[in-house]
Amino acid sequence: MGAKLLCLFLASALLAYYIYTPIPEDLEEPWKVMFITATFRAMGHLAEVADQLGLMHYMETLMLITAAEYVAPTSDENVTVMDTEFSNVAVRLYLPRKASDGLRRAVVYFHGGGWSLGHAGMKPYDHLTRWTSNRLNAVVVSVNYRLAPKYHFPVQFEDVYSVTKFFLQSSILSQYGVDPDRVCVAGDSAGGNLAAAVAQQLLKDPEVKTKLKAQALLYPALQTLDLNLPSYRENENKPVLPRLLMVKFWSEYFTSDSSLREAMASNRHVPVESSHLFQFVNWSNLLPEELKKDHVYTSPTYGSSELAEKYPGFLDPRAAPLLASDAQLRGLPLTYVLTCEHDVLRDDGVMYAGRLQAAGVPVTHDHAKDAFHGVMMFVLGPAKLAVGYRLLNRYIEWLNENL
Repeated sequence: MGAKLLCLFLASALLAYYIYTPIPEDLEEPWKVMFITATFRAMGHLAEVADQLGLMHYMETLMLITAAEYVAPTSDENVTVMDTEFSNVAVRLYLPRKASDGLRRAVVYFHGGGWSLGHAGMKPYDHLTRWTSNRLNAVVVSVNYRLAPKYHFPVQFEDVYSVTKFFLQSSILSQYGVDPDRVCVAGDSAGGNLAAAVAQQLLKDPEVKTKLKAQALLYPALQTLDLNLPSYRENENKPVLPRLLMVKFWSEYFTSDSSLREAMASNRHVPVESSHLFQFVNWSNLLPEELKKDHVYTSPTYGSSELAEKYPGFLDPRAAPLLASDAQLRGLPLTYVLTCEHDVLRDDGVMYAGRLQAAGVPVTHDHAKDAFHGVMMFVLGPAKLAVGYRLLNRYIEWLNENL
């Protein structure tokens, strides 16, 4: 009996450890958020153990979530859905069935997942892109770019860029009945990073004649230099995306070499030769006072140049769009930026919105004080959250008004 009671006690303590996670007071439906957080923490611990034992790479274990959430392309009465390829890159295509008075709008969407996880066919993404197509009577191209750890930067960027460039050809737009003046790129998290990078690169590409009408960046990751911003400090252990997981995602985007991850974790990965880039991510100048709070800005601690020489991608604006100069930001399309208060990536989006506005780009910046990273993915099943629906509706509303 004593052994059974001890086992019951230990099991209860373990369950409490996972479930009773401190949740910010302004988050609605705290029990749901606790269970969501517990699920992600459990998967993270399982991935860590599998990685340490050499059974499976950390990211490959987390990909089990992607596999569990996958749905085959299924058409309905409103939208025809199919998997195909654009420029030899896999995409999921959503074509509205209802009649259109003229040419349609189009959205090229890039899913999130830290450049290592995710799929256009995951239930939350299928729901988001299908709904976008139906609500806007728009063609939606959801891109399945290649993922780390098998592929590293710039492969992910090159995949989404080649799809976008292919789709923007006048012959392809005409084939799908798309208005060349009403095309948008969009993405969430790592996908928001890719959307921002694609929009910047298109401005430099003389081969692309069609200009984007808009870009929509949902809680995007935008800079690799300072991984100790106020948002990283405040949200170090907040739901879904703790700081160390974001560090893993960033480092894995460039290499599986653990030395970069360790340097990023201590924020000592940028060489002194690249010190001029910090002006673009200096939060003491770029964040509003209400987000600075009682944080004190300290000068960067520089690392060795060896890592930057081996993995120069983390200093490349195609991987870190906030590193683009002010001149390079001018001419970017109408922009929507969503940031969440309880998110390590909050300050990335806030700084980018501010820099875009200063460069003369029309920006709508929505800041959700009662939300955490990835919240728009929780709109289905038992984990659905009211705040996720609200922000998803707001995103669709913005596209409807501006695209």
